[in-house]
Amino acid sequence: MPLPDELKQLAKRVSNWGRWGADDQRGTLNFITPEAVRRGVAAVRRGVSFSLSIPYDDDGPQTGVIPGRINPRHTMIMANAPFTGDPADFTTSDDLVEMGVQAATHWDALAHVGYEGLLYNNTSDAEVTQDGGAEKLGIEHYGPIVTRGVMLDVARLKGVEYFDDNYAIGGDDLAAAEQQAGVTVESGDVLLVRTGQMEWLRRGDKQRFGDPSPGLGAGAIEYLHDKEVAAVATDTLVFEVWPSEDPAALLPVHMIDLRDMGLVQ
Repeated sequence: MPLPDELKQLAKRVSNWGRWGADDQRGTLNFITPEAVRRGVAAVRRGVSFSLSIPYDDDGPQTGVIPGRINPRHTMIMANAPFTGDPADFTTSDDLVEMGVQAATHWDALAHVGYEGLLYNNTSDAEVTQDGGAEKLGIEHYGPIVTRGVMLDVARLKGVEYFDDNYAIGGDDLAAAEQQAGVTVESGDVLLVRTGQMEWLRRGDKQRFGDPSPGLGAGAIEYLHDKEVAAVATDTLVFEVWPSEDPAALLPVHMIDLRDMGLVQ
C-alpha cells in the first residue's frame, strides 16, 4: 500500500539522501564519528559483557507466517570422522546450520525495504535481484559498530511489565523515557527501546510475541532524525508497532526509516 500523503511529507522532512554523498551505503551509521566512539568507550564502568540476542536455535521466534523465514536447523554432518579411514589418525567433527537471516536478532540492511521503485539514497530497487542479491546497500557496508548504547525503557515509563496491545511509541514517549533515565541521547548513539514484549517469548507464546505488538510508531520518526541516532533496536519481532496505526499503510516506519532516513534498525 502506498504511503498516505502525510507520511510522504514526513519522509521528505527526514530524508538523508545525499547527506553523506551520492555513493553512501551506510546511512545513519555515519553519525558514529571518532568522538562518538570515544564517548561510548568512556561510558564503560564495570567491563561486564552480556548478550542482548535471541538464541540461535530451533525454538526461535519465527512461526512460518512468512515463507522461508525458518528458525535455525542444526545438523551434524560428521562426528569424529576419520579422514584417512584410520580412527587412530586425524578425526574431526563438523556441522551445518540452515536458517532464515531474520531467524533471531539482526540488523536490517538498507537494501531491505523500499517503495516507489527506490531504496535509500535514490538507489534503484533493481540493484536487488533474486539471483544476485543486493548489489548495493548490503549489510556488508555497515562494518563494525562501536558506539554508546542508550536504553530507553518505555514499559517502565508507562508503569507496566509489558503492553497488552499494539501501543505506538512516539517521540514524546522517547523523550520522557530519556528524562526518566537521566540520560541525553546524542548524535551517534545506538538506541535500545524496551517494551517488555520479550515476556511472551519467554512464555513460549511465539504467536503473541509477534501480534499484537507495541513498537515504534510514525510519531517517533522525527525524534530519531533530530537526535541523529545511528541505529535503533527494540525487543520486539516486528520492530514497529503491529498492526500498524494506519490500516492504509503497511510497515510505514520501516519504509521511512530505511528508505528515506537510511536509519539502521
